Formats: sequence, C-alpha cells, structure tokens
Amino acid sequence: MTSLSLPTKFSLYPSNPSLPFHSRSKHQRIHFIRTKTIKITCTASGQPQPDQLKKKKTSQSEDEKGVDPVGFLTKLGIAHKAFALFLRERHKSLKDLKEELFKRNLQIKDIAYGYELMGLHRNVEHRVDYMEWAPGARYCALVGDFNGWSPTEDCAREGHFGHDDYGYWFVILEDKLRDGEKPDGYYFQRYNYVDDYDKGDSGVSAEELLQKANDEYWEPGEDRFAKNRFEVPAKLYEQIFGPNGPQTFEELEGFQLPDAETRYKDGKEQHKDDPPSNLPPYDVTDNGKYYDVFNIANTREWYEKFRAKSPPLPYWLETCKGRKAWFKKYIPAIPHGSKYRVYFNTPNGPLERVPAWATYVQPEADGNQTFAIHWEPPPECAHKWKHTSPEVPKSLRIYECHVGISGSEPKISSFNSFKEKVLPHVKEAGYNVIQLFGVVEHRDYFTAGYRVTNFYAVSGRYGTPEDFKRLVDEAHGHGLLVFLDIVHSYSAADEMVGLSLFDGSNDCYFHTGKRGHHKFWGTRMFKYGDHEVLHFLLSNLNWWVEEYQIDGFQFHSVSSMLYTHNGFASFTGDLEEYCNQYVDKDAMLYTVLANELLHTLHPSIITIAEDATYYPGLCEPTSQGGLGFDYYVNLSVPEMWSSFLENIPDHQWIMSKIVSTLVGKKQHADKMLLYAENHHQMIRCITSTIGGHAYLNFMGNEFGHPKRVEFPMPSNNFSFSLANRRWDLLENEGVHRHLFNFDKDLMKLDKNERVLSRGLPNIHHVNDTTMVISYNRGPLLFVFNFHPTESYERYSVGVEEAGEYQVILNTDEKKYGGQDLIREDQYLQRTISKRVDGLRNCLEVPLPRRTAQVYKLTRILRI
Repeated sequence: MTSLSLPTKFSLYPSNPSLPFHSRSKHQRIHFIRTKTIKITCTASGQPQPDQLKKKKTSQSEDEKGVDPVGFLTKLGIAHKAFALFLRERHKSLKDLKEELFKRNLQIKDIAYGYELMGLHRNVEHRVDYMEWAPGARYCALVGDFNGWSPTEDCAREGHFGHDDYGYWFVILEDKLRDGEKPDGYYFQRYNYVDDYDKGDSGVSAEELLQKANDEYWEPGEDRFAKNRFEVPAKLYEQIFGPNGPQTFEELEGFQLPDAETRYKDGKEQHKDDPPSNLPPYDVTDNGKYYDVFNIANTREWYEKFRAKSPPLPYWLETCKGRKAWFKKYIPAIPHGSKYRVYFNTPNGPLERVPAWATYVQPEADGNQTFAIHWEPPPECAHKWKHTSPEVPKSLRIYECHVGISGSEPKISSFNSFKEKVLPHVKEAGYNVIQLFGVVEHRDYFTAGYRVTNFYAVSGRYGTPEDFKRLVDEAHGHGLLVFLDIVHSYSAADEMVGLSLFDGSNDCYFHTGKRGHHKFWGTRMFKYGDHEVLHFLLSNLNWWVEEYQIDGFQFHSVSSMLYTHNGFASFTGDLEEYCNQYVDKDAMLYTVLANELLHTLHPSIITIAEDATYYPGLCEPTSQGGLGFDYYVNLSVPEMWSSFLENIPDHQWIMSKIVSTLVGKKQHADKMLLYAENHHQMIRCITSTIGGHAYLNFMGNEFGHPKRVEFPMPSNNFSFSLANRRWDLLENEGVHRHLFNFDKDLMKLDKNERVLSRGLPNIHHVNDTTMVISYNRGPLLFVFNFHPTESYERYSVGVEEAGEYQVILNTDEKKYGGQDLIREDQYLQRTISKRVDGLRNCLEVPLPRRTAQVYKLTRILRI
C-alpha cells in the first residue's frame, strides 16, 4: 500500500523422479503512514554502543525464529546447490519487500485492506468520497447519470487534496441540501445514511438539546464560570489592583504585588464568613516545603460527587440523526443504482474507464458501453448474514460449478436460481464444498470468466451483490464451504472495460512490451513488483473474504505467472528449471505474500494452486521455503484419463501408469486434489479414494451429463443449447439416475468412513496382466478389475489384518446400472492365512470384469 498524502477522514507429471499476522475487524480504518522513533545512545565517536547492537541482533533472531529458507529441501533430503541458493535469495527479497511495505503501512497486513479507501465510499459527513490510482493521468473526474455525465462537475481538486505524488486521485461528492434546508450549525452533528434509526428525529433542535444538557448536567452555580469565562479573572484583577487598576503594561511597570503567601492569607480572611457554596472548597496543604503551594486538598464528599458525574452523552448522541432525517434534509450526491465511470485527461487525450475498484459492473449489452453501478442499498434491502461458515472438514469433496450454465433453460442463469435449485442438489449429493468460477466480472461470457475485467465486482450477468451474498449465506446454511476460482495470473486485455491502459499509459498495472502480454492467450500480465499492484491484488483476495465470506480460493493457472514463458516450455524435471532466468521472482513473492496474509488474517482459509509445472514446494510452509498453498491440483490425472479413453483400447491400459499418475510423489500426495472429467464409475472411484485429502467433481458429471459445455459465441451463432445442465435427466430411472446413485454413495463413503482424511493408502497389488489394482486405506480394502473381458471367480489380494471383510460398495449393483453378478453370500469374506502381496493374510474375492468393490474390516480374528 502506498503512503497517501491526502488527509482524508506441458506438463511435468508428479511421478517424475524430480520434485515437481492477527485478524482485524473489517470496520477498522487503514492508516497509511507509519512513523517510527528509534532511540540510539552513541559514544563520542558517534557509533551505537555494543549492547544496543546486541539487542538489535537478538530482535532479528526472534523475528526469524522457526524460519529456514531451504527447510523443505532438508526435510526431503534434496541437495541442489543452485536451487537452495535461489530459495535463500528469494527469502532475502521477501524480507526486503516486507520492510519496504512496512515503511508505507502501519502493519504489513494493512496492504490487504485497500478497498476500505479506494473506490466509492460514503463518508459520515453527508458526502461520498472517491479514490483512484492513475499515475499517468493529468485530470480526474467522476461522470455518471447523477451529474449528466459531466467531466467538470465532480472532479479532483487542484493540489494536495485532490492528487498526490503517488498517482492517487481524490474526488469528493457532497450530498445536496433539499430546498428550504440549511447547513448544520454544529460540527458534531452527523447524518448517518446507512443505519436505519430515528435518533435525533424528534424535532428538537440542537440548541434545545444543548440547553437541556446544561440544565440537567450542571448543578446550580457550577456552570456559571463555564458560561462567563472572563468573570473569574476579571474579579481577581479587581481584587488585586482595585477598580482603577493599570490598563496597560506601561502602567503595570513598577507595580508591586504582595507575595503569594500574603495574598493567600488575605483571601482566606476576606472570605471566612462567606455562605456555603456548591463550588468545590479548594485549599492549600502547607507543610513548609517548597512545592506545597501546589498541594490542593478538597472535601471527600465533593470529590466523590465529582467522580460520580458522567458527561451528558445521551444528549450529544441525539444530535446524530438517522437515515430518515438524512433523507428529509439531503439528496444523495450519487444515489444507489447510479451508473458511473471515471474520466481521465491523459497525454493522449481524454478517456473514460470503469473504475478499477468498482464493486458492481453492468457488462456491455445490446451495444451499450460497460459502466459501474453505485451499490449502496438501504438497510431494508441490504443482506443480513444468517449463517456462519462451517468448520473446515478433514477432507474436501468439492463440487465445481458455473452459475451461468447451472439452469435448464437456454439462457444465463442467476444467483437466485442457483441458490434455490442447485444448492439443495449439492447437499443431497454429499459434497461439502462448492467452488465457483466465472463469478468475478469478465469481458466476454464465452471466456467462462477467465478474462477478468473488474476484480472487485460480482458479475452483473447473474444478479446483484446482495443476490450473491444470499447464495453464499444459503450455502453456509447447508453446511457447504464456498471457494472461488480466482484469476490473478493475468487480466483481460480490453481497454474500455478492464485495467489495460487504464490511465492512458502502458505501465500502470502491467508490464510493458512483450513481457506485459501472455504469449498465447493475448491477456495482460501483472507487474507484481509494483507496490500498488500488490496493494490491488492482495486487497482483492481479502475483499472476497470480508465482503462475501468466501472460505477459500483456487488460484487459476499459477504457472502463467511464475514464469516469463507463462509455463509453456518443456520441463525435464531438473530443479534448475525452477530457478533459472525464466522464473518471475516478483510473481513468486506475490504468491508467498498472498498465502501468508490470507492465512494470518483468516486462519481457516483454504488456498489451492493450479500449476501444470508442479513448482517445488507449492504446498510447503512459507517459513520453510515453500509457497504456502494448502493443496495443489494434479492436472496430470484428467489428462491421463482423457488420453486413455480417446487413444488407447481398454485391454491396453497400463495399471502401473494409472497408479503412478494418481499417487505421484508420496511426500506430496496428502496435498493433492484429484478430479476426472468423465462419468465412468471405476475411474471416479479410484480417483477419489487413492489420493490426498481433496477431490473435485464438475457440475453434472455426477449424473453423466450427456453433452459437453459450450458457451454461446460467434462460432455457434451465440447458441445456448450446450450452455446449461439437463437436471431433468435425474427425474427418470435410467443410466443418469444410476450414475447419480453411485456418486452419492461414493461421497457418503468418504463422509461415513473418512476415506480421504485417513493416511495415504498402502498400494500392495498392481498387475498389468490381470489389470487388477488393490490397496488398503485404514480398515478399508479397495479392489479394481479394469479388464474389459476377463472376470475372476476367486482373485487373491493381500490384507494385513486377519478377520471378516464386508462389501460396503460395489459398482456392479443394479441400482448403479450393474449386472449384480456378485451374490449376496459373497459380500462377506473371511481371510485366509496365506502371505500374498507381501502381507500376512489374503482374501479370495470375486471380480467381475470392469467392476470395483470396497470391503471393510468388520471383525478381527485373533490367531
């Protein structure tokens, strides 16, 4: 965050042998400038004394306690000199970056609260403040339907109060007095536009309130000197000098006053017969010491009476008027629902932009230009949160969805429709997280939301900010966490609606030249080394959590930001490829800082990295040299399944290849998120149960949606025929209902048996000839027969624990669309004392072709 001068109230498979601050209230205000006083005692030579240097060193070591820049390399036993040096240099750069940010903020974490000042905000002094960062502009104004789109009516003032040296512009929009109304006569009067209360609306004037406060607060005589503050010194002057005393300093010269003791004694004598008074009976306690004249004593009764008094705050608070009084007196400078844009005058001429921090944007439609909408609903329309976020579960069963295509009709669906129709289905299906993509405002609908234009705005295609809040709140009420697919790896290149050339210059938010453009996608690449860009992006993450109570983020296409080649390069697995000249060190520091801030401000937050290059240390702690993500997406898995299904005959599938891709490197397996983009039950069963603690499925896959997703675009004549979901297929018995029954029971298996949250599986049987895979996970045994033609009547698989095993899930059951070839009496199997697969016991189980069974140890036999 900046110091403002405005004084304003190809991918590398994971099986490759190489490595693939306190929470604060969102109502607190940000203080941008930090002043630090350092006291150093110097010797005659001007150098700090040794004990102070020692103290400074100790303080630094305390800050660094528990930090090891190459800690995860040491833990994994990896020795690579160049990469270790890179990690140490990165750690030093991170410390330097934090120190720079610390100089410009009260605390490092304050950089994540920029949205509290940037953009449009209502001020308590019946006005609206607007702040924007546009260092390349020469003039700034806010234009909209509220001022007739005039570029001169609401502009930043000249000088310090309108524009600072860092490129921040400040515009004040004063609320307008209604006809016949007058400005307030007292500075402490406030009109609260937000809260719906009637304090101060009784019709009593401020003058009457103050008189009432004086009458009820002061006792007789106590307010006499407050109202007539010159009465006491005037009487004292007359007592000393008489009625005809000196009037000028010249006359005062040579005039001798009695000493203080004489004056005190004379005063006591003069007032010895005065009647009792309500004023405090002060006296001097004289014990013969030099400073005794300052020892004032008073009666205990008066002292206790004074301490018991309280200021007349109720009367003062009554001068703070409510929203009804505000509406009676003022017209909002920019009413709720107003359309607006920011107007700049630049070296290349005037231009208009959608403000970078706009929270609600109406995208271009029917040839109309995109504009921001001022969102400040009255209290009766603003959403009031009913539910808190559920506790983070031990395992994540994520249901990924896109609101726009979630309806059955050929049109863009809404937040409200999703809330009413999809959320109950997700709950019934057994998932515990919804992950939304395409929610943040983007340029073209057919880009599915990945070319973001307005990072702080929910897409106006689906509804209002309040609609989205209701969706999140309802999801929490169903026990569902809400994750957001966040795109901070690039931005839309459109100039009129996004951040590209925002202020008429090419180096505002993005790199210049080729570095500023994605090599293949044409999007803009952020300049992560710029403090204002960090301010914008880090605040954006915090905004979604604070404003919409988002519980986690999947960072889209991390590889696009980590490398100057955007991840489009051949990776051999050599660690040199992760620390060479193509690594964007600034982007890497941003990911580390983002994870540190998010997890400090919101300890329960979940962050997921989508990185096709599997950067080493993705999910390792930042204190140990990692990037700090909680999970990473194993993108090799869906690629593998798609390749097998499209290019390889069933009987040529290689079991060892399947297992090595699904499991990856064991030291990272517990952090893996796996998913498959097809409907086959065996594929979904092994994908969801063999990996880490997280599994993801896309909306509709659970019931075998029959067609692909295709958004309306010029190539299909903007058709919505494939941009929806066929929920009606679930209404009838058949293949779609069978697939849904299986998926629901698969999710129930994890919920009841804690499959994903257990330790990693013991994969003890992988046979490429028989095409059988078997593994244990806790008390559960998973057996898969992928052979397309061969069934096995009694197939031996090893188990460690002797006992009875019961089938609890069988893909061949009729309710799943199977043939029900396993008899009911075969559901219970007893172990044989025979060493198989390196284990002490075994089961001889029936394995029909293309089926999978899950057994549970229900009874232990002691031999």
